[in-house]
Amino acid sequence: MAIKKNELYSSLWASCDELRGGMDASQYKDYVLTLLFMKYVSDKYKGDPYGMIVVPQGASFDDMVALKGDKEIGDRINKIISALAEQNELKGVIDVADFNDEDRLGKGKEMVDRLTKLIGIFEGLNLSANRADGDDLLGDAYEYLMRHFATESGKSKGQFYTPSEVSRILAKVIGISPSTPQDATVYDPTCGSGSLLLKVSDEAPRGLSIFGQEMDNATSALARMNMILHNTATAKIWQDNTLSAPQWKDTNGQLKTFDFAVANPPFSNKNWTSGLNPNEDEYGRFTWGIPPEKNGDYTFLLHILKSLKSTGKGAVILPHGVLFRGNAEARIRENLIKQGYIKGIIGLPANLFYGTGIPACIIVIDKENSHVRSGIFMIDASKGFMKEGNKNRLRSQDIHKVVDVFNKQLTLPRYSRMVPLAEIAANDYNLNIPRYIDSSEPEDLHDLSAHLQGGIPTRDVDALNDYWQVFPAMRATLFADERPGYCRSLVAATEVKSSILNHPEFTAFARQSLQPFSHWRERAALKQISIGDKPKELIHTISEDLLESYTSQPLLSKYDIYQILMDYWAEEMQDDVYVLIQDGWSAGSVMRKLVAKKGEKLKETPDLIINKTKYKAELIPPALIVARYFADEQAHIDTLQTAVDTATQALESYIEENSGEDGLLNDALNDKDKVTKATVTARLKLATDPDEKAALKQAKKCFDAEANAKKALKDAQEALDIAVFKHYPTLSEAEVKTLIVEDKWLATLQSQIEAEIERVTQQLANRVKELEERYTEPLPTITQSVEQLSDKVAQHLRAMGLSL
Repeated sequence: MAIKKNELYSSLWASCDELRGGMDASQYKDYVLTLLFMKYVSDKYKGDPYGMIVVPQGASFDDMVALKGDKEIGDRINKIISALAEQNELKGVIDVADFNDEDRLGKGKEMVDRLTKLIGIFEGLNLSANRADGDDLLGDAYEYLMRHFATESGKSKGQFYTPSEVSRILAKVIGISPSTPQDATVYDPTCGSGSLLLKVSDEAPRGLSIFGQEMDNATSALARMNMILHNTATAKIWQDNTLSAPQWKDTNGQLKTFDFAVANPPFSNKNWTSGLNPNEDEYGRFTWGIPPEKNGDYTFLLHILKSLKSTGKGAVILPHGVLFRGNAEARIRENLIKQGYIKGIIGLPANLFYGTGIPACIIVIDKENSHVRSGIFMIDASKGFMKEGNKNRLRSQDIHKVVDVFNKQLTLPRYSRMVPLAEIAANDYNLNIPRYIDSSEPEDLHDLSAHLQGGIPTRDVDALNDYWQVFPAMRATLFADERPGYCRSLVAATEVKSSILNHPEFTAFARQSLQPFSHWRERAALKQISIGDKPKELIHTISEDLLESYTSQPLLSKYDIYQILMDYWAEEMQDDVYVLIQDGWSAGSVMRKLVAKKGEKLKETPDLIINKTKYKAELIPPALIVARYFADEQAHIDTLQTAVDTATQALESYIEENSGEDGLLNDALNDKDKVTKATVTARLKLATDPDEKAALKQAKKCFDAEANAKKALKDAQEALDIAVFKHYPTLSEAEVKTLIVEDKWLATLQSQIEAEIERVTQQLANRVKELEERYTEPLPTITQSVEQLSDKVAQHLRAMGLSL
């Protein structure tokens, strides 16, 4: 069976549950990721004499499987890993985790059971059969796990991972192009688990030569494994302190220089001078100034500048404070600006990173064009994100917008602009983004005259000009001129939305807004997906095309439309495509029998239950089969459901009417008895009073009617389920393609785009309604109403003999 990404992820995450309790996430990640690595290299390279990794006899994952239940399982796993590590120069890389650690894994049987279960989870993953390995399925799974580990590790221990969304921005703004040569180099002095380096290398058409250094031993081991899982085993990762003992040097003993450099260094490092005297730095990294002793934010930026070629480009993630803090940092900042090294600054949302919640920025460096630089391009992207748990996360559209705007140097109100160096100098070289970009929303000002005399300010209506350009006649439907500078509403606030949605101009707009999607769906040619295709290439091609299709569409944001596709890809479509490129379209006609292991519950929700056997559809939900081939049967079931609802309502109404204090059912039953079919039937046999007997007979009749209706519904549903089950294997390839592409993918996307079109007009409706409600009653009218109500209250008080 083909591997689905989300199923792979959930299986791997389940492995983490086997370790929880004995250690925290920053520790158990080493065990899970090591086993993932062992499984991957064993499946891929075992028995291959020319493989990138040599799997010696007795040192494969299969040998671990043979240890399940062994009382010495922990020690023997260590020996297996050690043998593989020694054969491949991976000592200190894959043997960091101790599988015989009783403090973390438990003693005796507890350790045996825990490790046996853990190996069992990985045993069920056949990674060698995955035909999508060119898409780094395992590499992506590795990154997925690291992101979740970082989330659970807490602030002090989650710094090994840079969110992939941020990594993608850095990779795309440092100037890599189709002409970038294969021998170009990229360097990260604080590489962590290596994901940032990999993202940058992926941007180059033929990859880059990777160099990294990481101080933490366990984290550098993660990076080495990450490189191998991403088929970049030639990457050079070194473990040591970059500042005091940099590894990468040229023949003269100076720092090696690179074409590209990226970094997400630890924020506000208070121990950056450990082992280093910055006043006597042999590499000349502090030419432009020495950072404060207790705050090393600028140290890695200066290190990267020294590590770049004269044509080099880079990007560094730093806290916002580096943009405006004074004293030593101000002098460094001024010198770097005057040298022209800083190409741009991108302000990011707060709470993105796992080591801190403070907002950060990306400083983009370009040494090649420093001599002609006349300004710094700034972006305030702080408001574009989504909430995910207790962290913020960039959406696909946020990433795309930042990259588009930065690389094209686009000026957008409240978002981006090129700031001249003269303006920056006039601000004492302070780079705090709010000084140059006001990203706040304009204040919604109330109009005093309108509150006093009535009417809606024309300026507020004119502010909706983007809508009126698309709906010119709609404005006349909603508003009419009153006095100079003011107008009045022609539609009641409660009817604004329906008036807009029913207006011919909106109908035309909605129809026109779907045309780009209709043209896109033809070009996407999704029915041509075939075995061996690359899912990542597919989604990149079709998503970019959809984005471009909506570039000039009025009122709709092309990025919002793009996000619809990217969300659906992540939630559903991606898994479908991974199955199709591995098993072909015939997978759509498969119903897979679900069987739980002894003592375990099913991990998947069945789509159909036939004769108590549970089945899962690989690609096509039964509802799509029903809609296309069994519409009449479903209509009959809907009718039967209505009959059940009617019978239930009749039963409940009868019981309610006759169970009160004087109700006949209340007299017929004991106080402690509930009105059920059983109690009614039992009491009916004993009843002698004619009225009580009649009431019980009617209650039983209602119970019988409901039961008969439910049985008819159940029988019809079971018959339909069987018919649907039998129909799956009869589906032709053409029918499968229609069901998946037309009925599932495209129908879902179209409905979501239609919802987005309505959402845009809902914004107009809300604003029109808000303006009408705000100014519908001028102050004199309100005052008069208050006076009238006060008079009525006074009259009532006097009538009651009370005086004010």
